[in-house]
Amino acid sequence: MAGRHTIILMQPSQNRASRTFMDYNSINHALDGICGLYERKIRDINPMVPNITYDISDLYNFIDGLADISALVYDNSIQAFLPYDRQWIKQKLFQHLKKLAQR
Repeated sequence: MAGRHTIILMQPSQNRASRTFMDYNSINHALDGICGLYERKIRDINPMVPNITYDISDLYNFIDGLADISALVYDNSIQAFLPYDRQWIKQKLFQHLKKLAQR
């Protein structure tokens, strides 16, 4: 999965003007970016807490709380981006964090 250009399309609120995107060099970097967004949100809510902790269900709730999120992952074999939905992102996050925890 390394090296597959990935674009995360996100709409945090119902306001269409909140639409944004994040561009990454790989799926793993994109997944780290989503985790980073959640961690920044936690820090904004709890600025006095020095160390934040969360579990996968907290991260899933964050993702489910977004008005919309999807991923476009470049597939070199067809020279195009393939779209993936919220559930795919959650599945990939679980796999990614599980691998990191096993290190």
